[in-house]
Amino acid sequence: MFLPKAPPYDALAWAKMSFADRARLSCQAWAVQGYGSPLGAYIVYVLKIALYIAGWIYFCSFSPGLGTWGTVTWWFVPVAFQKAIVWSLLFEVLGLGCGSGPLTGRYFPPIGGFLYFLRPKTTKMPLFEGAPIIGGKTRGILEIVAYASVLVYSVLCLIHPAPGFEQFLPIIISLVIAGILDKTVFLAARAEHYWVTIVVFAFAQNWIAGAMIVQLSIWLFAGFSKLNSHFPSVVCVMASNSPFTPFAWFRKAMYKNYPEDLRPSSTAVAKANMGIVLEMGTPIVLFTAIMTGSQTVLYLGLGMMVFLHSYITSNFPMGVPIEWNFLVVYSGFFLFGANPTITPFQLESAPVAAFLFVFSLALPLIGNIRPDWISFLLAMRYYAGNWAVSVWMFKEDSYKKLEKLTKTSGWLYDQLDMFYERKVSVGLVSKVMAFRLMHLHGKAFQKLVPKAVKNFEKYEWVEGELIAGMVVGWNFGEGHLHSEQLLRSVQAQCGFKDEELRCIFIEGQPLGKSTIHYRIHDAEKGLLEDGKIEVADLKELQPWPTK
Repeated sequence: MFLPKAPPYDALAWAKMSFADRARLSCQAWAVQGYGSPLGAYIVYVLKIALYIAGWIYFCSFSPGLGTWGTVTWWFVPVAFQKAIVWSLLFEVLGLGCGSGPLTGRYFPPIGGFLYFLRPKTTKMPLFEGAPIIGGKTRGILEIVAYASVLVYSVLCLIHPAPGFEQFLPIIISLVIAGILDKTVFLAARAEHYWVTIVVFAFAQNWIAGAMIVQLSIWLFAGFSKLNSHFPSVVCVMASNSPFTPFAWFRKAMYKNYPEDLRPSSTAVAKANMGIVLEMGTPIVLFTAIMTGSQTVLYLGLGMMVFLHSYITSNFPMGVPIEWNFLVVYSGFFLFGANPTITPFQLESAPVAAFLFVFSLALPLIGNIRPDWISFLLAMRYYAGNWAVSVWMFKEDSYKKLEKLTKTSGWLYDQLDMFYERKVSVGLVSKVMAFRLMHLHGKAFQKLVPKAVKNFEKYEWVEGELIAGMVVGWNFGEGHLHSEQLLRSVQAQCGFKDEELRCIFIEGQPLGKSTIHYRIHDAEKGLLEDGKIEVADLKELQPWPTK
């Protein structure tokens, strides 16, 4: 129950192999085992979702008639929905939601969030790097006060019987300030959803109509972003990792010919296409329902929504956005099921309409066209498989220089050694490599690793997501949090020598372009090489080098 699945190879011997052999063995293991997390890891997330729901009910109890455990009718009172959004923002920005726990490489402590954001001298990611006062590399009193203000104003809003403009505005302002000082905080709050909706609460005449626009946009762009060559690989990786797909034959069916050919099978492609239709179809059907007043179409749309998010949740995707999926389903029932007579066109506020045009239409579009400019979260490109990613490679024991950083989380093996013997820890972490390589963009690393380092056997491969979680206190697929800006900050504080730390950064594929952009950096020397790789070429490759 508490031991991970052992990979079908000797983990300590694996750690000494060539890149090609490590890649092949770990990918073949992932295909039938997934990450291999023990059952106890999933129980942690079940308990966490219970805490999330209990917290919302508790804060709702401050409003008369809300917060009772025996009924759910009060769930559809407007103030209950408002508190669900504010509570979700608070839960996330504390570090309790996405990116927490063992499925994201957090074992002890299981969270980052406030353990970093309230601690002086921790590494931050300022929006204006190098600017006087606000652009420093580490956190000071200004950043701590700004972040603490978000927490305080969120709690004050949640305990208010009927929060309104006076309660929402301080949250809006304080999160913007905190985000300018450290964009990690803004992203960790899931601002593209919760902050935008709170702005609607504060300024819209008919805020339900505005919240509908936000929710429809999230579904629509999430589906739109999956219209690419990357998503079938995502389906393979998720299906292999799901605790609800226990049969090896089903997992193998996701691939063309396990174990020799781990490219997506026709079954995986069909599942990917069905997922896209469902994710784009849900907002279209619900919009049609409220515009036509058809109850039958409404029930169809709500059913599609429940099926979509139940499937996503059952896969326990890496990053584990369980609370977000719960909130989205609840939002669907509240906004469209309980308010079917309201339409998005009843917003009745030109300034809010302009604001939503920017955050719920323009930024997502720009983020698809120029993914290097916009976070995949603000672009609503959730789990599209087309993200900015990185790998950090530390020569021998050079990783120990990271101890110069002020942080709460230790080196991953040091965390795991508190629970397992080293062989077990290495076996579990070995499949983190597979998670990256089995995505379509991950196949580029087999071309780039030989360019980045000589004698790969002397290097420790570390996923950039794990570096972000360790250094800045939050990670949820946002590759720009562990790209060049973080490397500059880490180098300034740690002082790696030539060849001690090499990083490969890959940007997402822009809409309408056929290539992805890569950069190879040495921590001391800087940029060593950059270029572009054709995505079509990657589709023909296995997740490991075959030549």
